Amino acid sequence: MAKQSIFGRIAQLAKANINSLLDQAEDPEKMLDQMVRDYKANITEAEGAVAQTIGNLRMLEDDYNEDVKAAQDWGSKALAASRKADEFRAAGNPADAQKFDNLAKVALQRQISSENEAKSAQPNIAAQTDVVEKLKTGLQQMHVKLGELSSKRNELIARSKTAEAQTQVHDALKSIDIMDPTSEVSRFEEKIRREEAKVRGQNELAASSLDAQFNSLEDLGEQTEVEARLAALKSGGTAAAQPAISQSAGTPGADTVDEADFDKL
Repeated sequence: MAKQSIFGRIAQLAKANINSLLDQAEDPEKMLDQMVRDYKANITEAEGAVAQTIGNLRMLEDDYNEDVKAAQDWGSKALAASRKADEFRAAGNPADAQKFDNLAKVALQRQISSENEAKSAQPNIAAQTDVVEKLKTGLQQMHVKLGELSSKRNELIARSKTAEAQTQVHDALKSIDIMDPTSEVSRFEEKIRREEAKVRGQNELAASSLDAQFNSLEDLGEQTEVEARLAALKSGGTAAAQPAISQSAGTPGADTVDEADFDKL
């Protein structure tokens, strides 16, 4: 009964649906490691039962060998007593001859008893030997299954870690969508574009201000030339011809002069 319960549990464990267990487990690696530990514990328990069975067989064999040896010893003693009785009888001593014949009979009775005990032990020894062989075979199969379970454990753990890594990569890729205008990259890009546009506006504004300053300098130079020539006229001299600073620009206030006034001169 003990043997059946042990191997019954081992058989159930060996036939367990590993994939179904993994679906229910939060941590596949811990689940598989626990399965391996349980299987090893069951093997250890089975080894203890097998060792005990082998021990019982060896005790039966020892008893059988002792009975066989005892039968042989009692046979030898019966033969020795019978020969001694024959010697006394040949010597004309029937009393001692009868005594040793009686000893021979006792020895023969004990020989028969030992032979019967040995004979009765043979079926038990044969049955126990068969059980031991089956248990040894079962243990070998269990060790093979343990190797398969360990290999399967390593394979499933590797697959689990690979799937976990792939999931992490996919999640990371989904969180980094460059084309998404609401993403961090798009927001930074838009901010940089605004900064660049601001710099361009500042450059254009600076360039426009510089041109206006140069125009003011040209107007100031022309006005100074006009004032100098007017002063020369008033002093009775002749205004010296000077190169015009700008042919297109007029003197300040020139736009307010009526051209008809020149006809009155």
